[in-house]
This record gives sequence, structure tokens and C-alpha cells, in this order.
Amino acid sequence: MVDEFIGKWELESSDKFDSYLVKLGVGIAMRNLAKLASPTTTISKDGDFITLATDSKVKSTKIRFKLGEEFDELTADNRNTKTTVTMNKGKMVQTQRWEGKETTLDRELKDEKLILTCTMGDVVCTRIYRRSKC
Repeated sequence: MVDEFIGKWELESSDKFDSYLVKLGVGIAMRNLAKLASPTTTISKDGDFITLATDSKVKSTKIRFKLGEEFDELTADNRNTKTTVTMNKGKMVQTQRWEGKETTLDRELKDEKLILTCTMGDVVCTRIYRRSKC
């Protein structure tokens, strides 16, 4: 199921991203930079390990993990989280936990697009990526 996600994805649109960053506790300066970034996400697989790399002019991050196994993640906004990624009904579900808080990042494929839905509490952000031609 992960194989369909493999490739390079470019951000096409974003809805309620600032509200999501506020809910995460990201400061105004970092939020303004993040809103200007147009990230590219590359998903690859090597055996049982999946790598999810996000690159932008503001910051780049990379996580390497096995499905269903918790790992330590330093997020782009500098949160230290305990993160687990699973596959559930065709979605790649990333759950981050820190300081008694939790957020989920669901990735699914629809109409040749990667839809990233970020949820924390009552805030839901949707970011749509298109597959890169490069």
C-alpha cells in the first residue's frame, strides 16, 4: 500500500495552515516563514524502512521509520515528538505525541493528488500536493 505514495510531491494548495500552526503553538515569525514556503515532499522505501523528506527554502526535515513502530521525531517547528506511522484504509497516518498533546497527519491519494489532512483538536488543515514531473 505504501508503494503508491512513493515519489516526489509538490505543494499545490493549503487551507487553514496558519490556524493549524497556531494550535501547535508555533510563534508568529515561524508561522510567517512557513506560510511562504512551498515544500516538496519525497517518499521513498528501502526494505521495511520508509523515508519521508520535506524540503523547502525555510527548513528541511527527514524521518525514517518502520510502519507501526514508534520513533523520536524532531519536527520542522522544533517539537520533540514520539511518532508512529501506520497504514489505515489506504491512508498513511502519522501520529505525533508530545507534552500530553497529539496531532495526526493523514496522507491519502485522490485524483492523482496527495491530500495531507493535519488535525489537532478542532482544527483541520488540508494541504494538497501534486506529483512532481521531475
